[in-house]
Amino acid sequence: MVLPFFGKKSASSAPTSSDAPAHAASSARGEPAAELSTLDFSGDANHGLTQYAGLMEVTEVGAGLGAAYEEAAVLYANGSVDAAEAVLGTVLDSPSHQAGEGVWMMLLDLYRLTGQRQRFESRVVDYATRFERSPPPWQDLSSAPAQGRPKAVPLLSLSGTLSGQSATQFEQIGIIGKKSGAIRIELSRLRSVDEVGCTLFRKLLRELAAERVKVSLLKCGQLVDMLVGQVHVGRPEGRDGWLLLLEMLQHTGEQDRFEQIAVDYAITFEESPPSWEPKMEREAISTAAIEAAVTAAEGFSLDGELTGATTESIRRLAAFAADRQRFEVDCAQLRRLDFVSAGTLFNVLAPLHAQGKQVILRNVNAMVAALLRVMSVDQVAQVMLRA
Repeated sequence: MVLPFFGKKSASSAPTSSDAPAHAASSARGEPAAELSTLDFSGDANHGLTQYAGLMEVTEVGAGLGAAYEEAAVLYANGSVDAAEAVLGTVLDSPSHQAGEGVWMMLLDLYRLTGQRQRFESRVVDYATRFERSPPPWQDLSSAPAQGRPKAVPLLSLSGTLSGQSATQFEQIGIIGKKSGAIRIELSRLRSVDEVGCTLFRKLLRELAAERVKVSLLKCGQLVDMLVGQVHVGRPEGRDGWLLLLEMLQHTGEQDRFEQIAVDYAITFEESPPSWEPKMEREAISTAAIEAAVTAAEGFSLDGELTGATTESIRRLAAFAADRQRFEVDCAQLRRLDFVSAGTLFNVLAPLHAQGKQVILRNVNAMVAALLRVMSVDQVAQVMLRA
């Protein structure tokens, strides 16, 4: 699909990292006119587009239409949906309008964002006629995340010594697992384990199982080796260590080794050992789903409507980017961003850009993209529109 592009403003009008919050705050107070008057949409529309050569058609934006872009973006950012729609509709309904694809995409996305299918379908006919191409498909973006999008599963790593001092850590894992419904626990960084640690770990696993939380234990081999060195046939002590060892073997799928140690357990404690339960096979499908979810979460995502009071997810970007040189932020479910949030996003991304890190904001709807252009976020990150 050929994508529209919003014309660039002059570099002199771009807010710096330090003045972005002030820029956002004044607009949030309902004073967009003063800020808009300093912006010029008639600048070089091809600036910074070399990476897109051959991939999209660039639609230049005239100075007059640039004001409509800005005004609609500001109104939508402030939650004035009807007013934003009116501005865009007035431009398109004007007999003399010369609006390019950008303003059309803003209005079509506004209809999708607000669930207005009839109005969307009435416009796409004109869109197809004007641009002689298939219009974007209808998709209701007014509700929460789309069906079929895998939910990111928390991945936690246990490290150091598994002991009584891990009690608080286990409590936190339990809370996270119960809240998310699934959790991944990686064990390769463990260096030692004692009996109390085994007891706490088994207690956590039982609690999560009772709450029907899907647990995926990763890289259990090192813990298995440590536990094997701590159990002794004929010495009835460290019962939780034995039982944890047997459980780890079920997660690694080592049935023969499990059966051998189960016999040793029966001899040592004079009681029946746990039965073999092929958890690795049983969870094959769910593990695949978990891996897909983690793959989807390898970048980062911004969802819903982000306002000044809900910028925590934006601030987490800095921590996420700490050990990454390049990453993507999935904005497919980001419906709206207000000025305060856009200013926060600029302040987070500007230092990353200065460090030479490449950030890609992918699947951005046209209304949000217009605001990112106004706030100069497109100068510190690559903004890619959704289809």
